[in-house]
Amino acid sequence: MQSRMQNPAMVLSGAMRPIQEIFKAVHSGGVPGEILELVHLRVSQINGCSACVDGGAKTARKAGVSEEKLATVVAWRETPYFSEEERAALALAEAATRLADRPDSVNDEVWDTAATYFDEKQLAAIVLMIGVANLFNRLNATTRQIAGAWG
Repeated sequence: MQSRMQNPAMVLSGAMRPIQEIFKAVHSGGVPGEILELVHLRVSQINGCSACVDGGAKTARKAGVSEEKLATVVAWRETPYFSEEERAALALAEAATRLADRPDSVNDEVWDTAATYFDEKQLAAIVLMIGVANLFNRLNATTRQIAGAWG
């Protein structure tokens, strides 16, 4: 497999810095790093972005996510390894990523459950992480970025 081009955020000189600033903001929102990394990884799995799944698994591991969680995040509903907070964040990540799958994709039940565990600032961080992960998934999948190529 060969990439079609370099990641567009790297090609356009002014694109990467604002994205990195969003990441900084996300990590200042009070959500544990493990949860943010699980969200990123699950979004990337849904979107089939091999570069982001590979990189996301490595980053999640560095953030302290266990091997059991890394191996089963794709089936988080059927495993005992995830806390209720993690489950709420993963449900929100799936709903917000699959917007076109149903008319009310981020329904009140999903949102209210997440709001039970996370305050407004934390919810903002999770929603921004979902958005940035989706952005990178679309950039990387479209240009066929190669898993492992970024280091």
